[in-house]
Amino acid sequence: MTHSESGRAGPSLSIVSPCHNEAPNIDAFCARTSAAAEKQVGGDYEIILIDDGSTDDTWLRIKAASRKWPQLRGLALSRNYGHQLALTAGLSAAKGERIMMIDADLQDPPELLGEMMAALNDGADVAYGQRRQRAGETAFKRLSADIFYRLISTLSDFNLPRNTGDFRLVTRRVLDDFLAMPERHRFVRGMIAWVGYGQVAIPYDRDARHAGSTKYTLGKMLRLATDAVTSFSTAPLRIAGMLSLFAFAIAGLAIAYVVYGALAGKTTPGWASLLTAVSFFSGAQLLSTAIIGEYLGRLYIESKGRPLFLIAADTAKEKASKPDWDKVRSELLGAPTETSGADAPSATTRRSA
Repeated sequence: MTHSESGRAGPSLSIVSPCHNEAPNIDAFCARTSAAAEKQVGGDYEIILIDDGSTDDTWLRIKAASRKWPQLRGLALSRNYGHQLALTAGLSAAKGERIMMIDADLQDPPELLGEMMAALNDGADVAYGQRRQRAGETAFKRLSADIFYRLISTLSDFNLPRNTGDFRLVTRRVLDDFLAMPERHRFVRGMIAWVGYGQVAIPYDRDARHAGSTKYTLGKMLRLATDAVTSFSTAPLRIAGMLSLFAFAIAGLAIAYVVYGALAGKTTPGWASLLTAVSFFSGAQLLSTAIIGEYLGRLYIESKGRPLFLIAADTAKEKASKPDWDKVRSELLGAPTETSGADAPSATTRRSA
């Protein structure tokens, strides 16, 4: 369904990409992505690039690209909010009937848009890229990713497809349902999988980065995993409860042994067993407290109700506020003039004024 069929005023396609220190990739990404979009929907599309608090020239490159590609809109966040919130900012601004999510590093090929569009034409609501090969990634990265997807599928009440990222195409109703979820700690691919509807995989081979280095450090990967588990499962709380029951069972056996020793006139020599028991119980208590604290902390943060992100700059607003000098010339001279593309009135216009 296109925007004209649904009565929406937006384009047929929105392409959303969060960027953090991706300056070397902006031009190549825009060229390939716009070409892929043109092939599918002509000029009826928009590209939204979100600068997530970059420290390089990413925002300058985005502004320059918005002048070169009229369908491109740039958003600059007020600081670095992280990949998932930056992606959410772009999705909130997207007006298209179908919305593509893709990173700007060109590891995921924009040319896969054709297959994704075909899947949605056949009735699917989500077409997600599923990686067959992962070029440029270490064995540790592949192993940790596999463990993560197995873990989240085991702990949660829905199936998260393996070897997937946020690279996907969704319908407007899926995006609207996603945007209705207010939580701050976001795991976008999991939230979209949770929404349901018809979802199909599009297999592809993932390329190495076009330029630069990965922004997902081990620490960020662990935080994302924590967000995923705590957002979609209460299993860690149940694990804490099972640890407590296990600790009680061990304590009961220890008490029974002490009572038996006292009745039999035997004493337990040394402190090794006592130290081991105390250490075990202390560790179990601290772990349970940490798990409960993680959930309570998230409830506290959510209860504040702060905005998910703040937008510091928007190229669309900058274009809208820029004077239309051709219109000014027409009004001053009393006749229409041809578009010159100049950013200021000519000397003749100033003299006439």
